[in-house]
Amino acid sequence: MYETHFRLTGKPFQLVPDPSFFYGSKGHKRATAYLDYGVSRGEGFIVITGEIGAGKTTLVRNLFQKLATDKIHAIQIVTTHLGADDMLRMVAAALHLAHTDSSKATLLVGIETLLRQIDQQGKRVLLVIDEAQNLSPRAIEELRMLSNFQSDSRSLLQTFLLGQPEFKNTMMRPEMEQLRQRVIATCHLGPMEPRETRDYIEHRLHTVGWDNFPSITDDAFVAIHEFCEGVPRKINTLCDRLLLMGYLEELNELGIDQVKTIISDLREEFHLPASEVVTAPQVTIADANLALASVAEMNARISGVEDSMASVLRAVKSLVDLFQPLKEQINKQ
Repeated sequence: MYETHFRLTGKPFQLVPDPSFFYGSKGHKRATAYLDYGVSRGEGFIVITGEIGAGKTTLVRNLFQKLATDKIHAIQIVTTHLGADDMLRMVAAALHLAHTDSSKATLLVGIETLLRQIDQQGKRVLLVIDEAQNLSPRAIEELRMLSNFQSDSRSLLQTFLLGQPEFKNTMMRPEMEQLRQRVIATCHLGPMEPRETRDYIEHRLHTVGWDNFPSITDDAFVAIHEFCEGVPRKINTLCDRLLLMGYLEELNELGIDQVKTIISDLREEFHLPASEVVTAPQVTIADANLALASVAEMNARISGVEDSMASVLRAVKSLVDLFQPLKEQINKQ
């Protein structure tokens, strides 16, 4: 909508990860270096963690663009809460293998066979697992077992694990010791610094042909960073709204007042009205006493039922005892 008005060639702040907008902040450059190092090693695991919206997926998409496709066959899986067998099926599906209703043994044989075929073509497989914090320990163990597939001189499969910070807790569990020994590098992708936030915004705008129309004031950049805390996805959401406001109100300059308005709107949109807020009920002494009385009455009724049942059982037992001699006499005849 606003792209044509501001003479932009595309949407600069879309939420879909797009490597063409990749910005190399200090943290992103460091993470990229670890990924490049991992690719050069061709074995083991690389672990990249970061908060939601930190840019982990964009980082990997940028890596994929640089890979030599004649040497590396890269596949990516975005996980939900998968079990061990489901993890193997996801890997098989990513490799375009039959996986429906297949047993674990069949899946493993199929995966290993294909990995060896790819190796014979002079390639190796790079598996990228996104949202790794959703994996169960058993699913992670299956990934480790897949890393055992090797040719005479190299590993047939290398794995990169991308996850939110809590994935570190999973990695530190005692049963993850064998996996930790195969991790050749780890990196945490933190938020951007204030100057990087400004550079990030301007980089994305320049990518789509921005010529300082609309202009953005210094204090607007400061306010954006403070609210978004240097997280790329949050910045994209706010700046997209900011440009839309500039278009609707026909502004040539976007300043702190406009940023504050957008921030207020965002906060209001995600804040429940008072009528919808669920609060804990207020309990008075009288309510408590009434509840206790009800419980006591219920207990008394239960005791009464138990006494009645006991009486019925005693009566049944008496009848059985009464007819027992008659039963014995009949059996003798």
